[in-house]
Amino acid sequence: MPCLNEAETVATCVRKAVGFLEESGISGEVVIADNGSTDGSQQLAAGAGARVVPVSEKGYGNALMGGIVAARGTYVIMGDADDSYDFTGLMPFVTELRKGADLVMGNRFKGGIAPGAMPPLHKYLGNPVLSFIGRLFFGSGIGDFHCGLRGFRRDSVLALGLQATGMEFASEMVVKATLAGQRVTEVPTTLAKDGRSRPPHLHTWRDGWRHLRFLLLYSPRWLFFLPGLVLLIAGVVIGAIVAPHPFSIGPVTFDVDTLVAASAMVVIGFQSVLFWLFTQVYAGSEGFLPEEPKVQRMLGKLSLERGLILGGLIGLAGLAGLIVSLLYWNGQKFGQLNYEHSLRLMIPSVTALIVSCQVVLGTFFLSILGIRHARHPAAVSPPSAVTPSAVTPSAATPSAATPSAATPSAATEPGVAAEAPAAAPASGAGPQPAGNRAVNHREQPAAARRL
Repeated sequence: MPCLNEAETVATCVRKAVGFLEESGISGEVVIADNGSTDGSQQLAAGAGARVVPVSEKGYGNALMGGIVAARGTYVIMGDADDSYDFTGLMPFVTELRKGADLVMGNRFKGGIAPGAMPPLHKYLGNPVLSFIGRLFFGSGIGDFHCGLRGFRRDSVLALGLQATGMEFASEMVVKATLAGQRVTEVPTTLAKDGRSRPPHLHTWRDGWRHLRFLLLYSPRWLFFLPGLVLLIAGVVIGAIVAPHPFSIGPVTFDVDTLVAASAMVVIGFQSVLFWLFTQVYAGSEGFLPEEPKVQRMLGKLSLERGLILGGLIGLAGLAGLIVSLLYWNGQKFGQLNYEHSLRLMIPSVTALIVSCQVVLGTFFLSILGIRHARHPAAVSPPSAVTPSAVTPSAATPSAATPSAATPSAATEPGVAAEAPAAAPASGAGPQPAGNRAVNHREQPAAARRL
C-alpha cells in the first residue's frame, strides 16, 4: 500500500489485509510503502502488523515501485491506504494469479461504486474515456485502466521496467504488460467512499493529462501514423481534384487557395508518417516498444539506396514542373503572369520538391537510427585459456567458494522471493534491514529496467 499521511485509515487497511491473510491461510505480509508521512502513519501501520518501507522519491509511482521492489512474495496485491478498497475480499485476485495470470486488474464499474466514492467527472468522463483510448490503442480488454486495486506476479512487473513516477504509473503497468504479451485479466471489485477527512492526492486535470500523454507516447501508430496518413491521402486527393481547374460544389468553388491547403496537408501528413517510422526504429532498438513484424519487413525493403532513388525521382518530377513553369514565364516575356494558371503547376512542383527532401533526409536518419551499437566480430579477441598460474590462492575468497557464503537469508521458502543483500554503508554501521531503509526503485538490475 502506498502511503502519504494516511493516519486516519492506514491502520484499518492493514488490519483488514492481515485478517484476509490469516483467514485464507496464505503465507504473506503487508507492506506499507511510506512516501514521507509526517502524521505518524508509519507507527500506526507498524502497530497494526505491517512492514513499513520508507521510499525517498516522491510520487505515487515511486511509492508503489519502492514497495514492489521491497516485497518478498511471488504475488503482490497493491491497493490504496485510504480505506476505499475492500482488503478482505482479495481471493478473486489470488485465484486468477494462481491460474497463471501475470496481472489481475480490478474493475470498479463491474463491482460497484458507492455513492460519493468517485467524482462524477471521473466516473462518467475521465475513467471511461481514458480506458476506451487504452483499449483502442493497445488492444487491451481491460475495462478500468486506473483501478488502484490490482494483483500481479512480482517478477513479471519488475521485468516491465516501469518508470512512471506519478499517477500515470497505473496506465503504464497495463500498457507495458499488454505490449509485452503478458496475460492480463480483470475481476470485479468495489469502491467505497474513502475514510479521509482531507482531499485526495489526485488532481483531476493534471493527472488526467499525464495519463493521456502516456497513452499517446506509447502508441506512435495513433499519435503519428494514422493522423498523418489521413492528412496525406486527403491532401493528395484534394490536390488532384483542384490542380487542373477550379472545382465547385453548389455555390462554393475550390480554387488555388484550396490547392495551397492541400499542399500543406501533404507535407504535414508525410512528415507525420516519417515521425512514425523514426519512432518505430528507435523504440524497437531501445526495447521500450515491441518490434512489429510488418513494420520490420517494410523497413527491411526500404534501404538507404532505395530511399535516395525514390526521393530523387520525386525531386525530378518537382524540378520538371518548375522548368515548365519557367518556360511558361519565358513565353510571357518574363512579364505579368496569370497566377491562377501558373500556381496550379507551381504549387504541386514545390510540394514535390519538399517531399523529395523529406524522403532523402528521412532515409538517412532512419539509417542512422538503425546503426547497431556492437563491435565487429573480428575485433573481439577470443577468450584466452585460463592457466593454473592465472589463479592465485589470494583471488579465491572464502565468500566466493566456501559453504560459509551461503547465509540463511539467501534460502527462501517456495513462493517467497529472495531479497538482494544491502550494500554496506560507508560509515561502517553495518547493513540496514530492508524494512528500515529507504528504497530507491531505480536501483533495479538492468534486466528489470528493460521491457
